Amino acid sequence: MFDKILIANRGEIACRVIRTCRRLGIRTVAVYSEADADAQHVRQADEAYCIGGPRPQESYLRGEAIIEVARQTGARAIHPGYGFLSENADFADAVEAAGLVFIGPKAASMRKMGSKAGAKELMQAAGVPVVPGYNGTDQSPETLAREAARIGFPLMIKAAHGGGGKGMRVVRVLDEFMASLESCQREAAGAFGRDRVLLERYIGQPRHIEFQVFGDVHGNVIHLNERECSAQRRYQKVIEESPSPFLTPELRAAMGEAAVKAAQAIGYVNAGTVEFIVAPDGAFYFMEINTRLQVEHPVTELVSGLDLVEWQLRVAAGEPLPLRQEQVRQQGHAIEVRVYAEDPDAGFLPGSGRLERLRLPAPSAHVRVDSGVVEGDTVTIFYDPMIAKLIVHDADRPRALARLREALAECEIGGPKSNVEFLERLVRHPAVVGASIDTGYLDRHLDEFMPAAEVDPDLLLAAAVAQLLAQERAARERAAGSGDPHSPWALADGWRLGHAGKRELAFVHRGAPLALVAHGSGGDYRIEHAGHDVVVNGARIEGDALSLRLDGRGRRFRVDSDPHRVMIHDGERRLRLEPVEVYRRQSGGSAGGEDRIRAPMPGRVVLVRARPGDPVRAGDEVLVIEAMKMELSLKAPRDGSIAEVRAAPGDFVEADAVLVTLEA
Repeated sequence: MFDKILIANRGEIACRVIRTCRRLGIRTVAVYSEADADAQHVRQADEAYCIGGPRPQESYLRGEAIIEVARQTGARAIHPGYGFLSENADFADAVEAAGLVFIGPKAASMRKMGSKAGAKELMQAAGVPVVPGYNGTDQSPETLAREAARIGFPLMIKAAHGGGGKGMRVVRVLDEFMASLESCQREAAGAFGRDRVLLERYIGQPRHIEFQVFGDVHGNVIHLNERECSAQRRYQKVIEESPSPFLTPELRAAMGEAAVKAAQAIGYVNAGTVEFIVAPDGAFYFMEINTRLQVEHPVTELVSGLDLVEWQLRVAAGEPLPLRQEQVRQQGHAIEVRVYAEDPDAGFLPGSGRLERLRLPAPSAHVRVDSGVVEGDTVTIFYDPMIAKLIVHDADRPRALARLREALAECEIGGPKSNVEFLERLVRHPAVVGASIDTGYLDRHLDEFMPAAEVDPDLLLAAAVAQLLAQERAARERAAGSGDPHSPWALADGWRLGHAGKRELAFVHRGAPLALVAHGSGGDYRIEHAGHDVVVNGARIEGDALSLRLDGRGRRFRVDSDPHRVMIHDGERRLRLEPVEVYRRQSGGSAGGEDRIRAPMPGRVVLVRARPGDPVRAGDEVLVIEAMKMELSLKAPRDGSIAEVRAAPGDFVEADAVLVTLEA
């Protein structure tokens, strides 16, 4: 076994690898960018070294710099994590050439999977089921159109060298084929530098089911059963679970056998994932092999009782696989979701900023939290905005879903917006609960998963009471520290000479104001809102639990509040409010008019299409900025002409910065 390894990654996966290494007595070396100097993986590793600027191209994608740090520190192997260089065959070769061990598959295996077309041919030859289609080298429009007619419609056009959902088009009739082909080829050329495409029969309402495989240098290959990842938004996985609620024992055995054949076909060593598309009738077809550890590997760990990072290390050190196929177990049910800094109301726009508050559930035998940040850390614009992965495990799927709902209810994030409320609605939706979701369901029915626009009256009243109790508690604490702690002027009961106690409360919910008037104190109130009066009695906060009676009805809520916001949760729904004065302070002057184009988030300007004096029409692309590993197109809000351009390509801009103005 290795005595020291370098981790060529950051964030959650780097921290994850460090945990296993620490348990095994292996020292760890971290690398970091200038933006990550205070990151958790830097703090947790035994050693850490800066390798460049904040952009991935300046740091985490600099293979030669990473290898040099490994040499200087005496690390014997490099773990690539996932993302960045994890599936870069040239980097794997360079690691081996430097006399180090790459903790992953061989470069030759990666190259065999680098082309969708080549991979499909290889799998077909190995007897692995593949979707009927065309992946030939003749890419003339005439040949592609003829093959499309042969395959039949609907069909999918895919970039042969693509990934991440880019360069893909679904064509439903022959008349639409040529326009879709040209669009797909343009996108493929822009994203991947090559415009080759392949054609596949389109499988309607499919499931995405993948098998974890492992191979060693002694020729052993096994699978560790499946994960279902059918809940997806724009081809990105949202929920991962194991076992799949769709598979029968017979189908599981057949798919597992095909996964092992696929791995054997490319001489696979170490951890990998064979992904299948599964039709409603149970027919399954090879999609691809991810030649790395997957983000969702914890669900496999929880149902198998194995540490997959430990397996990676042992296999890379030359040891045989620890188990034979018949020894692999599948116990209980595990589900994973990812908490992101993103705004579902704004098209899931990635967020950034300091995590002013980060409350995650306490780890237990049933709940696992994998994260690379803690409260006070910053989610930067340069990398994936994932805050944490929540993974739950229980005896069966209904109990695992119940665990997940409770775990999400315990989450509260202050600072950047998050997708927690979206996830809560997702795991209660009938399509998820009934295990009937397919890969396109979320995109077809996204509105069903979005948080409700209206405010639940009970949640609003509970938030108001929590604010009243907090004000009274703060007044008592101030009085206790004053020279006259018993002064009546120190009370926060709203009493004023000439009228009964009255307190006005004003909040903002998603930009809209909410006003309430309260009378009373000490947990007994009469609250006026929207023309209705509600009597509150016996309100008390103990820990994070608020209990009270609303017009005689006893209710209990989870509360998490500070001077900047209040969050109320009733076990199924949450309400997050900001006091009006805090909202104004945080967003003051930020609302752009129709004469200005602002940066929606911090980022780097990559393209400026307009110059002063240029005419524009509403919707014309004026700038493109890069943030959170994605490009955002900023468009003209109205017809007019450009008055001023305040940014140039390469500039880093802050959120809400005015980048372009239009003539008045």
